[in-house]
Amino acid sequence: MLAIIVGTFVAALNETLMGNALPELMRTFGLPAPTVQWLATAYMLVVGVLVPITAVLQQWFTTRQMFLSAMSLFLAGTLTSAMAPEFTVLLVGRIIQAMGTGIMLPLAINTIMVMFPPEKRGGAMGMFGLVIMFAPAIGPTLSGLIVDGLSWRWLFLLVLPFALLAIIIGAVFLKNVSDVTKPRIDLLSIGLSTIGFGGIVYGFSSAGEHGWSKPVVIWMIAAGGVGLLLFAWRQLLLKQPVMDLRVFRYPTFALVTVLQFVLLMTFFSSAIMLPMFMQGVLMITAFQSGLILLPGGILNGFMAPVSGKLFDKFGPRVLVIPGLAIAVVALWLLTQFNSTTSLGVLVAVHITLMVGVALVMMPAQTAALNQLPRPLLPHGTAILNTLQQVAGAIGTALYISIMSGGQKKYLSGSSDPQSPVEIANGLGAGINQAFWLGVVIAVVALILGLFIRNSKSADKEVKASA
Repeated sequence: MLAIIVGTFVAALNETLMGNALPELMRTFGLPAPTVQWLATAYMLVVGVLVPITAVLQQWFTTRQMFLSAMSLFLAGTLTSAMAPEFTVLLVGRIIQAMGTGIMLPLAINTIMVMFPPEKRGGAMGMFGLVIMFAPAIGPTLSGLIVDGLSWRWLFLLVLPFALLAIIIGAVFLKNVSDVTKPRIDLLSIGLSTIGFGGIVYGFSSAGEHGWSKPVVIWMIAAGGVGLLLFAWRQLLLKQPVMDLRVFRYPTFALVTVLQFVLLMTFFSSAIMLPMFMQGVLMITAFQSGLILLPGGILNGFMAPVSGKLFDKFGPRVLVIPGLAIAVVALWLLTQFNSTTSLGVLVAVHITLMVGVALVMMPAQTAALNQLPRPLLPHGTAILNTLQQVAGAIGTALYISIMSGGQKKYLSGSSDPQSPVEIANGLGAGINQAFWLGVVIAVVALILGLFIRNSKSADKEVKASA
């Protein structure tokens, strides 16, 4: 668990460290925002493409081999980025980092699910949730502090010791818990998976940045959609699929997959919208906005073990339904924000939203994976982790599109659309409209959450019948 937690911490922290550093990198390398944005887009793209393949990789290689390979890739990418003399090398380093992260995240969840019996998985996943939520929460604040006081290279140099520590702990203590069956690898499935998930993530990421009318956006989303359909069809034909879609025969897993997808669209998008609101409407710095989001993020992380223990005792329903209701209320409050909103209110509402998310995410995911038999666990974790990337890309694109449209509509009716005050008010109006989409999505998630049941583990059912 220690090896898994340290490795996951550095991988999760790295995903949010770059946000506040992008303006500094634009100045350092003399590049426009769309080019520098590739440091974030390429990272998400590689993770989205690689995660689906981890299901079959975990059946070919041992836990130790997978973990040490993932962390070695991450360490190599971090070192490459820290020493990068130019932007292209920095981008290559980020891609190598993403390859390590794409292997690490589903491996961590699958290892925990195999290590612990069903009645203890809630607590174990809660500890994992503490890391997976806490690390991204401190990322923006830590990034702002480093960029303000040190060189951007320290974003990577400070991560190096933790990555090295994870490798040492893993090499000494980590045991093999996975079942190595070495199934036949279908290269056509891997190709279709890459086109499908890669096209969807890249297409929607580009839409959020450039708009929906660009040919590259339309063609990439279309190619991704066709690729996913062909990939799913191919998996149903294979005796040993790369991603076993039989997991959707288990009702709790299927329900939670849809629930988490719609909820993550809002969760990831609010992480982008709130800093934009604070910096563009309230006119505070990136570092200050990171500090404002820090209490909610920290509380979200520390709530994860608590919700995990409660899950083991009471099951998912008593956590998921109240959590979704809290999220709906918090998102509605966000639709009421304007330039007069106090920072104290913003902190309180963000904390409320994070508490709601903490009550939903890990309990729902644990309930879904609990229902799967052990051979299907790698496929279940791969599907849930892949959909996180897809949900983030789609949600961000939708939110930014609605925000941009709302701002344009506001300014078109303004008597002085060039005024900085009116531009800020227009941005606030656009963000309010985007959060109304969040309210609708959260209500849909709440309705889905009403159907969650305290289901038994499939492995327990098999033993009972035997």
